[in-house]
Amino acid sequence: MTHQETHVHTILEAISSDEATSDDFASLELPESYRAAFVKKDEVDMFEGLTAKEKDPRKSLHVDEVPLPELGPGEALVAVMASAINYNTVWTSIFEPVSTFGFLERYGRLSDLTKRHDLPYHVVGSDLSGVVLATGPGVTKWKAGDRVVAHCLSVELESPDGHNDTMLDNEQRIWGFETNFGGLADVAMVKANQLMPKPEHLTWEEAASPGLVNCTAYRQLVSKNGGDMKQGDNVLIWGASGGLGGFATQYALNGGATPVCVVSNEEKAAIARSMGAELIINRSEEGYRFWNDEGTKQDPKEWKRFGAKIRELTGGEDIDIVFEHPGRETFGASVYVTRKGGTITTCASTSGYMHEYDNRYLWMNLKRIISSHFANYRESWEANRLIAKGKIHPTLSKTYTLDQVGQAALDVHQNAHQGKVGVLCLAPEEGLGVRDPEMRAEHETAINRFRGV
Repeated sequence: MTHQETHVHTILEAISSDEATSDDFASLELPESYRAAFVKKDEVDMFEGLTAKEKDPRKSLHVDEVPLPELGPGEALVAVMASAINYNTVWTSIFEPVSTFGFLERYGRLSDLTKRHDLPYHVVGSDLSGVVLATGPGVTKWKAGDRVVAHCLSVELESPDGHNDTMLDNEQRIWGFETNFGGLADVAMVKANQLMPKPEHLTWEEAASPGLVNCTAYRQLVSKNGGDMKQGDNVLIWGASGGLGGFATQYALNGGATPVCVVSNEEKAAIARSMGAELIINRSEEGYRFWNDEGTKQDPKEWKRFGAKIRELTGGEDIDIVFEHPGRETFGASVYVTRKGGTITTCASTSGYMHEYDNRYLWMNLKRIISSHFANYRESWEANRLIAKGKIHPTLSKTYTLDQVGQAALDVHQNAHQGKVGVLCLAPEEGLGVRDPEMRAEHETAINRFRGV
């Protein structure tokens, strides 16, 4: 057994023991290096000349040993048991819309401490579940041995702008995307104010999967900073069975709203129904063509046909809130079908960032477009609390090992998944980490219902 393998074995022994104390974890010798998934700065032009869909994350994502970063004030090192794939990892891996090394360079100019992030490699990943290994000076809430998940908002909080809503902080960044040392690794470095308690009825891979998309859905739809959803609202949810849309569907149902779920095939429609949604639009069956074949012009007649379908399902009512994340492909239709005075909440734009819509339908009907980008700590804590209480259920479509991270990212890039795609890091196999068997049974009942079992 190598020295590095000995470190990993000792850490896993402590994590699997019910008797290990905080002092036991604090006394563990930290490794000098750790296994991580990363992209390389000298490869940012490797896909030049290819379309986005032709770019293959399996070629750009590397898994190898990297040096353990120095722990700074207010930070924590976490032994990562599992992580997950988000679309920001896809963007990083295909170097679109820009190379993330620009983010790291700008962050590195802030201070001597942030220079640690400006490296010729970028360790990616914006989700994790695991155990705290060490904390830096000034950390009081968390200690070595705590079982945690992490949200991905990294803030400096030296500006007054962030103290009402940390998402407005001048130095707000997404950890693992705009910062280094992300969660697709055996060890991650986070700010301590990213940590939250692990829901103990979930496995490591299940607990890691909700983070980014669950918190994003909560802010975008439920929070007063987003859609401020209320009982009785009709909520149009694009991609309603996916990682982001699946959580939005659950929040709509739990909050007394009526989700109108848009999906791309019958299998995904079945998932939405299993969550409790009744109003389903299968885009493939309906054959909507919002754009011409060249993708240069939209067809308002298709918007109207889409709106007519929604009214058919809702008994003549229009949409109060649109949960928008596809972007260019759907945005014109989203603006059109929203009721007078309604709200379009938008993030991600996975089908394209350059949105086009008929502004007459917006301004003359007093509709609002609200941008949403992840969530602040309070919103993230509430979203995680709802999972811990068994009110919201994460759904994994598949789990890969860290060595297979390129294929996992390709699945998300090609939309070949139903829910979140998980990644085992230190966890040797799926199914580990559960400490609340009673709530686990309730969770499995819900998940089996989602899967039609």
